[in-house]
Amino acid sequence: MDAERLTELLDCGFYTGVPDSQLKPLCDFLYCRYGTDPRRHAVAANEGAAAALAAGYYLSTGKVPAVYLQNSGLGNFVNPAASLLNRRVYGIPCLLLVGWRGEPGVPDEPQHIFQGEITPKQLELLEIPFLVLDRAVTEGQVRDRLAEYRALFRQGRQAALLVRRGGLTWSGQAAYGSGYSMLREDAIARIARAAGEDIVVSSTGKISRELYEVRQARGQGHEKDFLTVGSMGHCSSIALGIALHRPERRVWCLDGDGAALMHLGAMAAVGAARPENLVHIVLNNRAHESVGGMPTAAGSPDWPGIARSCGYPLAEPVSGPEELEEALARAARCGRLCFLEVKCALGARAGLGRPASSPEENRRALMAELRGG
Repeated sequence: MDAERLTELLDCGFYTGVPDSQLKPLCDFLYCRYGTDPRRHAVAANEGAAAALAAGYYLSTGKVPAVYLQNSGLGNFVNPAASLLNRRVYGIPCLLLVGWRGEPGVPDEPQHIFQGEITPKQLELLEIPFLVLDRAVTEGQVRDRLAEYRALFRQGRQAALLVRRGGLTWSGQAAYGSGYSMLREDAIARIARAAGEDIVVSSTGKISRELYEVRQARGQGHEKDFLTVGSMGHCSSIALGIALHRPERRVWCLDGDGAALMHLGAMAAVGAARPENLVHIVLNNRAHESVGGMPTAAGSPDWPGIARSCGYPLAEPVSGPEELEEALARAARCGRLCFLEVKCALGARAGLGRPASSPEENRRALMAELRGG
């Protein structure tokens, strides 16, 4: 279904959420139509925050908002769905647009398989009725289902459209950019070289894919890397856990700006623990690039300032390759908790591959490395 036509049928005055590749036609249309005007379209830090933003819109206007998200974000959505929106609590209606990654029978990445299996059950458990939106669904069917949903909204309930791969299209094209020039893969290659024999924990999406490719190009193994292919926003906490329990090993955390924003409170926990063997790097291209490129809010914060206020002794921004090399050298020898914001261009090279090893193989190799072989 055409994304623009769908928005006409929905007739929602406010959209908020976290982008998803299955919903890219909708996200591109919303960005072209509204940009990031927070009164009409707000890209949230995480899916739970999107639910709260939607609640604020309803409380202010009495109108039903729309929340878009990948099904992997339902975990973040559950708490406000059950304890805020639900009709037994405040009874705040909203319409969900959920990208169905890992749908049974549709090939997908390993981190999406189990989530895809349980997505319909999650929605049912939350008492959220849904229509599966695919190429075969007609405009009339959508219109009829929305009429049913509006009756539910008057009862303070929620409803959803569960979007299959290819279920949405749009002929337009959004132009995204970060304003920075350093290529992220080049930055990752420099970081991996500086890390040497240290442990590297990399975040969800293209950061982990590019780290894997850097190792492949150099003929190196992957046993020193933990590729966090799922659980967006938790990379720094994983790195913290390793750093605290293997103090003899230096740990480098390669975080993304969207991921770091999703669970920003993790930086306070890292700063409070202050492990001397952890280097936390946010590769900031101000975009959710792995799911299409829609902007994050990462261009606004003073990232080094946030890190310092959270307790990181050393924190600095980096804008180019020479600055990065100098900052990496300082981080490698300082013997204290460090933070670097590395400003990167939006975009990846054509043909970027994916890890050939499974998440379980990655986990076993890393654990063997940490245990000494």
